[in-house]
Amino acid sequence: MIRLDNGPAHVLAPRKTLDYFDIERATLPRAIAPLDAWNIIMEDPWPLLQLAFRIRDAISARFGVKRIGGFSTKRAESANVGERLDFFVVEHVDETSLVLTERDRHLDVMTCISVVGPEISITSSVRTHNLFGRLYMIPVGVAHRWIVRGMLRKLARKLA
Repeated sequence: MIRLDNGPAHVLAPRKTLDYFDIERATLPRAIAPLDAWNIIMEDPWPLLQLAFRIRDAISARFGVKRIGGFSTKRAESANVGERLDFFVVEHVDETSLVLTERDRHLDVMTCISVVGPEISITSSVRTHNLFGRLYMIPVGVAHRWIVRGMLRKLARKLA
């Protein structure tokens, strides 16, 4: 766990050992729980994001990476450690954070949605395990920042 201006965030490992690290923040019109933020963001994913997941699955499957299919838009009424939210596994959940992971032989990914009052942050950390994981993260790392920023802007608009 690391300490951010607006509270703690979970990360996979010490920051200097990560292959990818990003924090995106926003101030929302009102405070919400991390699971509520997840549900609002995922209820209407961008069509281009779904296309990106289809392309990702088609390419990655040729390298032995399991298909993840993207986001389902299915509302989660609760999140418990060990359960899945779409392709992520819930690693930790409390009133201020929702920690999701996906791990395979190429890379480990952790996404932490943290809230403190109306402040929200999405912290993403990745450790790669091989060449495929490193190559995969080149386009994903660039796109990820743009996607998460857009998701946070959309969340703020929906709450306004």
